[in-house]
Amino acid sequence: MDVVMKRSLAFILLVLVAGCGLFPETRDETKSWSAQKLYSEAKSEMGDGNYTKAIKYFETLEARYPYGLYAQQSQLEVAYSYFKDNEPVSAIAACDRFIKLHPNHPNVDYAYYLKGLANFNEDLGLLGAIANQDLSERDPKAARDSFDAFKELVTRFPASKYTPDATLRMNYLVNALASNEVHVARYYARRGAHVAAVNRAQAALQQYPQAPATEEALAIMVKSYDALGLNELSDDARRILVKNYPNSKYLGATARAAKPWWRLW
Repeated sequence: MDVVMKRSLAFILLVLVAGCGLFPETRDETKSWSAQKLYSEAKSEMGDGNYTKAIKYFETLEARYPYGLYAQQSQLEVAYSYFKDNEPVSAIAACDRFIKLHPNHPNVDYAYYLKGLANFNEDLGLLGAIANQDLSERDPKAARDSFDAFKELVTRFPASKYTPDATLRMNYLVNALASNEVHVARYYARRGAHVAAVNRAQAALQQYPQAPATEEALAIMVKSYDALGLNELSDDARRILVKNYPNSKYLGATARAAKPWWRLW
């Protein structure tokens, strides 16, 4: 029995050894490439839209040649490639890493801009496109993060070539964030949660006083205060609405209906 088992084991080992030759060894085509060659090939792949392969080359370059200009530039190129490959989370992480490692780099303004863009587009995914959902109706976290990145860019690098576009996007984000607060306030008002509605409308007025959504925020405050029986506060909010938006479409809707004389008792 021992002889039979030994022969069986020997046969299995021979099969395993022979089987190893059935699977060719994976060849690393970049093994002998220089940093310049890796960077050039990565840029070429990126130009052709092959962002996954470009990312692989850039990351290989940084791993093999961690010091020098090619490694630094690869960190930025990786962030852009992730952004173009519809991987905003990885793009944001790459931007944060570059900013942390190279806070005084000549191109750090681009890292802030790209981070803002990645957050700006993060929630414009497949479901959002299908539903044609407005940014104001979605979770505002990405919008706030985008605004903060653009704000850092505009504040620290006012002369940057990316600042004008960042400023325009900030204006859009302010309106979207204000609209988000009003959207929530409107939701509460429809369900009779008037205290919560007033609080969200006030938040929109305080945080985004110049946004177009403040008009509806004031109208919600008028109706919610009226529903709570706080007539003086309702009248004050309505006066502000009339003063700032004399032609507001909400003025007729906020008029308080006359109460029967017996309701006074």
